Amino acid sequence: MPTNDVDHRLSAQPEAGYVYRTAWRVATGDVGGDLNLRLDGVARYIQEVGAENLVDAGEAEEHPHWLVQRTVIDVIEPIEFPNEIAFSRWCSALSLRWCTMRVDLVGSDGGRIETEGFWIAMNAKTLTPQRATDTLLERFGSTTTEHRLKWRPWLTNPDAVDHSVPFALRRTDIDLFEHVTNTAYWHAIHEVMALVPDVCEPPYRAVIEYRKPIKYGEDVTIGWTRGGDGEIPDVHIALTVGDDVRAAALLRKL
Repeated sequence: MPTNDVDHRLSAQPEAGYVYRTAWRVATGDVGGDLNLRLDGVARYIQEVGAENLVDAGEAEEHPHWLVQRTVIDVIEPIEFPNEIAFSRWCSALSLRWCTMRVDLVGSDGGRIETEGFWIAMNAKTLTPQRATDTLLERFGSTTTEHRLKWRPWLTNPDAVDHSVPFALRRTDIDLFEHVTNTAYWHAIHEVMALVPDVCEPPYRAVIEYRKPIKYGEDVTIGWTRGGDGEIPDVHIALTVGDDVRAAALLRKL
């Protein structure tokens, strides 16, 4: 891998600065057969918390559209149904057009999931990154000293995969940019997780990095290879269209 970032634990919640907090109950449609909150549910929740955060910060009108470049989900302890989740969201690093946002999920009856997303502010008309307002930079920057964030991939595209299966898209998987939604990628990851349950015993980490958009009508394949050694098994995953890797992912023990 290009860096060791993928081996590091996510940053702790700061003692000062702007941290947005909210809470709601786990929805029945977001849990699996074991009654644990699924990763696609986590992805939906952190996106909704982000939308609420922008409203609370007074930035929703200026910055309604964001694209995620990477999502990290660390399942420290599963959050089960029924449960109420307390969310805390804050900025862990930023630049003029993008930022990394941490969201921690803590269950009222137990469970903890830590996440981080690399989010890019987008201009919906030009489909290009948009400069953040000075007020957003000031408020979000209050929880980090890293104000020159640069994109750096954590994952490499697999050279080859040992297993592959087709992944069908639905029209409901498409967003306003005509791209596959963030949560739909996690549906694909769950297909692999069902085949490598030992790697996904908590605590474990799941990472997705988005390379190029997937559009409706394209033929998508999920490929994966089991790797790792010793006490840290992992699974490397690629979502491809033909030979083109559109997203890379990793499952690994923490």
